[in-house]
Amino acid sequence: MSRFWSPVVQTLTPYVPGEQPQLQRLVKLNTNESPYGPSPKALAAIATENTADLRLYPDPEGSRLKAAVAKLHGLDPKQVFLGNGSDEVLAHVFQGLLKQKLPLLFPDISYSFYPVYCKLFGIQYETVPLGPHFEIELDAYAKLNGGIIFPNPNAPTGRAIPRAEIELLLKKNSGSVVVIDEAYVDYGTESCIPLLRGEHCPENLLVTHTLSKSRALAGLRVGFAVGHPALIEGLERVKNSFNSYPLGRLAQAGAIAAIEDQAYLESMSAKVIRTRGVLVDALDQLGFETLPSTANFVFTRHPKHAGATLYEQLRERGIIVRHFKSPRIDAFLRITIGTDEQNQELIAALKELV
Repeated sequence: MSRFWSPVVQTLTPYVPGEQPQLQRLVKLNTNESPYGPSPKALAAIATENTADLRLYPDPEGSRLKAAVAKLHGLDPKQVFLGNGSDEVLAHVFQGLLKQKLPLLFPDISYSFYPVYCKLFGIQYETVPLGPHFEIELDAYAKLNGGIIFPNPNAPTGRAIPRAEIELLLKKNSGSVVVIDEAYVDYGTESCIPLLRGEHCPENLLVTHTLSKSRALAGLRVGFAVGHPALIEGLERVKNSFNSYPLGRLAQAGAIAAIEDQAYLESMSAKVIRTRGVLVDALDQLGFETLPSTANFVFTRHPKHAGATLYEQLRERGIIVRHFKSPRIDAFLRITIGTDEQNQELIAALKELV
């Protein structure tokens, strides 16, 4: 511990990302990356943009990318905010919208970056327990708050909430912002973005997205938020007080092409959904108990084998999944949906182990 640290640094417990092991032969199913490559059109756009113009700063507003996102979702570009991955977008959201007098609410089992942001920015928060089947119970959020945030589908559980129920929450919770983190929405969850269209756009809804999952651009670092123009204006004020150029020229070019290639996204998402079903069936046959998932991962446990032990045994075989040591979920493994071949190798290993 350095004596030159600011006091807040001494209180932080940083977020721990999924391991990126540097092994030659590896079945990597731990960080929810796409098993398939990005859109060929995105790769071509990045290659075309990789010119001497890189000596120039990128568009600080990302106007063309905002226009592409707005066109895809039937919104106005003034409803779109861009960031260096959805993690940076969320950081600005916590700082700019969720730092209020009343506590922020989010699930007790959810994206573990949320409490990290709260401690970093000095935000009061309360965690709301998931239900007995690891579901988000929206009735439990019916209390005074300075904001609500949760992923839909939730992570790491993979369980989703219908849009109609979230719309009801918005009406009941008109006094603060509701942030829906839709990182995994393209794998079978109803998006809340349609609620933002037209003149009846709710003032208190913000939806965040990433291009790291279904659009397979985790290495490019692009995310966005959509919401009422007044919310977006607040985020822009925070962003321009922090970093005016969060997205480089290559990132913007690749993201625009990926957003415009909706057919490719739908095709790759359908492949993941199909493979997810095959994997769940195979896990069921081995005695695993798997939560319903509309994400590109499953959350599963075996009643006779400890999650930590299975994690280590799979790792010894060159198969990396994710294990959390947190209470209530330490028996579970979170397994990213890989290619058919990767999933077959996983199941073959699990057959030996269980």
